[in-house]
Amino acid sequence: MVSSAKNFSLSGFIKLTRFGNLLIIALAQYFTVLFLVTDITRWKIYILSEELLLISLSSILIAAAGYIINDYYDVKIDYINKPERIVVGKVIKRRVVMVAHTMLNFTGIGLGFLVSPLIAVINFACALLLWLYSNQLKRLPLIGNIAVALLTGLSIYIIEIFYQTGNEFILIYALFACGFTLIREIIKDLEDMKGDATFGCRTLPVVVGIRKSKNIVALISIVFVAGITFLIYEHTGQQHIWLIIGNIVAVAALLLLLYQADTVKQFHQLSTLTKILMLIGILSMVMI
Repeated sequence: MVSSAKNFSLSGFIKLTRFGNLLIIALAQYFTVLFLVTDITRWKIYILSEELLLISLSSILIAAAGYIINDYYDVKIDYINKPERIVVGKVIKRRVVMVAHTMLNFTGIGLGFLVSPLIAVINFACALLLWLYSNQLKRLPLIGNIAVALLTGLSIYIIEIFYQTGNEFILIYALFACGFTLIREIIKDLEDMKGDATFGCRTLPVVVGIRKSKNIVALISIVFVAGITFLIYEHTGQQHIWLIIGNIVAVAALLLLLYQADTVKQFHQLSTLTKILMLIGILSMVMI
């Protein structure tokens, strides 16, 4: 059978790089600068700055390269879990995919260097960790999930690393993104359990089963909520109590639905819900 894969497909590339997720990264970074970094009288200077644009573009390119290499290594698994989403070798040729991965990574690191050597080093470390995740870490219980969660939190905290504002809310939002991502990654493993087990991936649900995985998600959620609650109350007292209440309600609702879920479709819906809750959390910066 002759492959129908092309050298390039715009729709395939958008699908491969999770364009919607890349927009969320950019949104989170710009919101962080707009609402947590800037003096309101100088917000245009920050938002229109070349440094912020380069940081955001470099983060997006590194993340896009990570999505590409993940799909490259997971193509066989995806034929079982998500056959309708396959791009590598089906829509775009495999060698083209790898060239795109390499070019995006080098460009992302280069743009970071234009900002500062430290940003370039961070981008290089992120690119390396994303490759390790796709090649090895995601096939290990929890380790891969934690790696992705840390990278998600770093995509927000990199703003503090560059601007050095001392605003504690940047750390709080970075931890929020990290915690919700960790929860979502385990839920995604529950959704992809069949394909992962077929190809020997020792993800958490494959190793300990569905019920114990749900219990671990619950434990992580309790620790996550307690930590965020402590940080918000410690730094602001009751001034932002609505953030604490919103976080508790969101996680409680998520856990209730998780314990009721037992099909691939339900786990997929929960994964989507978790992403929506993360986006709402990011948008809440407007109210700080």
